[in-house]
Amino acid sequence: MNVKVMETLTEDDVKNLYDLYQQEWWTKGRKLNDIKEMLKHTSLVIGIQDAEANELIGFGRVLTDYVYKALVLDIIVKGSHRKKGIGQYLMNYILQHHSLQHVRHFELYCRPEMEGFYELFGFSKDTGGVYFMRRSREKGF
Repeated sequence: MNVKVMETLTEDDVKNLYDLYQQEWWTKGRKLNDIKEMLKHTSLVIGIQDAEANELIGFGRVLTDYVYKALVLDIIVKGSHRKKGIGQYLMNYILQHHSLQHVRHFELYCRPEMEGFYELFGFSKDTGGVYFMRRSREKGF
């Protein structure tokens, strides 16, 4: 498969990202305007496009200080393109990105069924006693 990597998304790519998000339980319901705002404030955006079909088939993003921490978020591959190495390509691209070469810790969170995938890239559940915590803000709060 011939793929193209993009670090900025066109308006059409953003609409395709919205469509990708609507197909997953963990991103379903995200609104197009919120996605546009999120992209403005993301340190690194990576889109994977099927170069022949001109279609967004993979996406990931990173929030980082470029020194100590980089939080990898929203790794997603279009259902019809899974099991073809797109996710691995995307993760390798992020972890080897020139702007992230001095980052000490890459972090992410995932569901148990994805642990094996992320372990391929050196991620571990051993966080030295650090726990994931969350505080949610409801709309209109």
